[in-house]
Parts: sequence; structure tokens; C-alpha cells
Amino acid sequence: MQGILGSGCRRASRWLLLLAAIAFAAPVPADAQSPSGYPNRPVRILVPYGPGGVADTTVRLLAQKLNERLGQQFVIENRPGAGGILAAKAGASAPPDGYTLALTGNGTAISKSLFKSLPYDVLRDFKSVSVMAWLDLTIATKAGGPLKTVSDIVAAAKKDPGKLNLAGSGTNSANHAAHARLNDAAKIQTTYVAFKGTGDLVSSLLGGHVDGAMSYSSLGLAQKSKTRLLAVATPQRLPYFADVPTFRELGIDWVDGAYRGVGMPRSTPEDLRRRVSDMFSEIGRDAEFRRKMTDQGLEIVDIGYDKMAAFMEERKKAYLESAKLLGLLK
Repeated sequence: MQGILGSGCRRASRWLLLLAAIAFAAPVPADAQSPSGYPNRPVRILVPYGPGGVADTTVRLLAQKLNERLGQQFVIENRPGAGGILAAKAGASAPPDGYTLALTGNGTAISKSLFKSLPYDVLRDFKSVSVMAWLDLTIATKAGGPLKTVSDIVAAAKKDPGKLNLAGSGTNSANHAAHARLNDAAKIQTTYVAFKGTGDLVSSLLGGHVDGAMSYSSLGLAQKSKTRLLAVATPQRLPYFADVPTFRELGIDWVDGAYRGVGMPRSTPEDLRRRVSDMFSEIGRDAEFRRKMTDQGLEIVDIGYDKMAAFMEERKKAYLESAKLLGLLK
């Protein structure tokens, strides 16, 4: 009896080893690539700006939280240039497996039909799945410089049209659009100087190479002793800049800002798109993450998957006027 049992055990062991070998060599089951198993390897996040700026800092804090919570590396890959088109195109054409995401912003809300030329169709090829943060637009100058108010900007621009220059992050970006709006609203002509990111912009502003900058209140917080905010595009004054007027107070009816979100190829399965959206919403509810974002001047928002279509349509309408001013419409 013992001999027979031993022989049977040896045969069973050989079968188990064979089955294990077959299982090891077989393709990974589909459910291992499903939302329930995602992510099981590193994820790239493409950032359309250079390192050191507001967008880059924000997404790196986000990636750190994702690493901690999910136990996978979220790797930041900076792809500045062409007004965000390089990063967006790479994100739209990536494999639809959730392992390449792209940081999104105002420009993503504009479809190819609105542009004279664009190497991809945002609405057809790309899907925004989450919006996590909002930045309030502002105009800033170097502390101690001669331009202390928006009236100073207007007076200098009218005295010598085109000479005064204002920096911003990217071409056809929220900063570029803000510059066009300011020129239009104040009936002035200033020159826009595009930088790859806020980091390069700040160096130029503090070095006196540009007269001012169209940026965000977050720049004022990061460089509080070195810069001066002249106005903010918010409905009311910001608590941490209580002495800075709104554009409305100065007679310019302008409330505006930029969002930061995440997108992926539209061909990605919907359940995986929802999983990614929920994942970022969870991080947005993290108390430490919220505190760090608020300290940098970002307002945390939670525009999840089911709210994205309405949000993108609203942003598209809001951006149309700026797109016209920038000459982007056909």
C-alpha cells in the first residue's frame, strides 16, 4: 500500500511540475491586465512642460502619492514643446493599456476642427479621464521693479506699443491665451515670450530679461519675496494675497484659470479608463496631498469620469474667445 501511494505521489508530482511549467509559459490571463490588476508595472506620465515648473512639481507630488498607495512606479517624462502638442500626441498614440498617461490642460479642450493644423485629433484620439487641480491666472512682475500695477503695464504699453514683453509657459497655452486677453481687454500691444515651463520663466523674470509674466498665483507663493502680483483673474481676492486686486476690480471683466488633469488614448477599454479616473480621485482626497497642493496655490477639484464630457464642453466654450484672439480658428 505504501509503495503504491509513493509511486502515485511521484507521478502526481511530475504532473504538477508539468502543469506549472505550462502555466508559466502560457500568456498572462486577460484578467491580469484588467482594472482589478492595474497597475502591475511602471506607468509613464507625460508632462508637456519642462522640469521645475508648477505643472511638473504638481505631477511629481501626485506620482509620489501614487507610488506609495499602489506600490508601482509612476515615472514622469517631460515632453515640452509645440504648445503641449508633443506630449499630447505621444499620449494619444500610446498603446491603450493604461501604462502611458498624459497631463492635460486647457489646450486639450480644443478639437482639431478648431485649429489650422494639428497632428492628431484630441476628441477622436484622446480621452481626458480626470481633472484634479485648478490654477488661478495672474500677472506678475519682479519685486522692486518699476511696474507696480496693471495701470503701469497699460501706460508703458501704450507709450511704446510692442516693446513691453510678458513671459508665459508654452505657445497657445493658458498663459499665451491670458496674454492675448489682456492685450484685447486693455487695448494695448505687448509681446509674448514663450518658455518651456515656469522654472525657465521665473529665472528670466527675476533676471530682468522680461518685463512681467502671465502665470498663476502659485508662482507668487513660490517666489513671494521676489515677485509682485498685480492682479488675479478670480471672482474674489485670494486669502493668501488679500492685497492683490482682481481684474474685475480694475475694470476688466475677467475670471480665468487653467486646469490640470490626466488623459489617455480613447481606444483604451472604458473600464480601465474609469479605473484610472477613480485612482486619481482617490489621491485627490488624500489629506496630505491636498495640503501640499493648497500650499502651492492650487485648488483641488474632483472632476471624475462621468463629469468629464460636460467639463470639457464648458472649457471648450470658455476657450473659444481666447482661441480667436490667438488666431487658432480656421
